[in-house]
Amino acid sequence: MDDLGAEVFEGQRARLFGLAYRLLGSAAEAEDLVQETYLRWSRVTGPVEVPAAWLTRVITNLCLSRLTSARRQRESYAGPWLPEPVLTADGALGPLETVEQRESVSMGVLILLERLTPVERAVFVLREAFGHSHAEIAGVLGIEEAHSRQLHRRARAHVGEPRKRFESDREQHRRIVRRFLEAAARGDVAALERLLADDVIAWTDGGGSVTAARRPVYGLGKVARYLGGFVTRPEAAGVVVEFLEVNGEPAALMRGPGGDLLAIMTMELDGDHVAAVRTTVNPAKLAFAGAQLA
Repeated sequence: MDDLGAEVFEGQRARLFGLAYRLLGSAAEAEDLVQETYLRWSRVTGPVEVPAAWLTRVITNLCLSRLTSARRQRESYAGPWLPEPVLTADGALGPLETVEQRESVSMGVLILLERLTPVERAVFVLREAFGHSHAEIAGVLGIEEAHSRQLHRRARAHVGEPRKRFESDREQHRRIVRRFLEAAARGDVAALERLLADDVIAWTDGGGSVTAARRPVYGLGKVARYLGGFVTRPEAAGVVVEFLEVNGEPAALMRGPGGDLLAIMTMELDGDHVAAVRTTVNPAKLAFAGAQLA
């Protein structure tokens, strides 16, 4: 591959990473497949009429193959599985200027995408996050355009219409998140109960490598007590909390006394109340975000 070919690929690298991440929910795996796509690109000897389309087709199909095996692995995952968190204020996952773009990388939607078949997920992401036409998607996936439209309708029916919460005041979101974390840090169960929705759910992804609830915690009272008990744990001593954008949403990052990233917590709101709390404490899943902070 000549310098021009390398330059063409580098111009597409960020977009390819963002696409692979949305398809897999894993930054580490997305990086692996971007590198594999680069190796395949480097072996191309003839002219490629539209490099961006060629690269999109290659990485999408690599992701489809990975998703098939990932689904089996996640069935045996220790405890709740959450997508790998990514800091997004610096554009790591591409522009997040529209509701659709922010939605496509949110923890809530990435979890909903797990309901889809791999090809439904590919159609959804290519259409919703990257604005590809159904004719273009059909070319990427090797299917008929009508089939692409059908798969998109089916995917939207499974995912639903979660856009309402993305249209809310983002500064209000930050205020509620901050109040929530301050109440949790004090162990103030009563204050937490005032902030939580009645049907709130809390997930903690420890991956079996650190102490974490192996099942989701349901309901206002149980979630408030579960989160309010955090300050009594030995690992809470010396923890510093900072607020940054993760997956397009305000989030709380918790660091230990040495500066190591210990947890990332995101909250999904329903009006003025927290409807879902998702906390990642699995060190393997915090590695990418930790490297972003370095």
